[in-house]
Amino acid sequence: MIRIEVIMAENDITKVSEGLKKTGVGGLTVFKVKGRGKTIPAGIHASKGTKIFTPEFGDKYVVVAVLPDSGMDDAIKIIRENSKIGKIFITPVSHAIDLATGVEDEQAI
Repeated sequence: MIRIEVIMAENDITKVSEGLKKTGVGGLTVFKVKGRGKTIPAGIHASKGTKIFTPEFGDKYVVVAVLPDSGMDDAIKIIRENSKIGKIFITPVSHAIDLATGVEDEQAI
């Protein structure tokens, strides 16, 4: 199993979610976070619109999914097709347990 963590803009979340749903990814977790990267955040108008303030950190979203190893290539393809700015991080998951049913590993996801 793998855990895919994607940092992306808000307007890409729905397209990525719908694409992953079509490939059988059962669940996603989405976090709204603030962060800094290569892209400069949009300016904010301050002082009744006469000044523009550029924040150090911009709004970003983190989407997390755990899926079987066999689904990695399809998931990456869908994310890359539907999101143009961001990062994808992939880490191995050694064990998973569904607390409600007690099933383990790939059956739990």
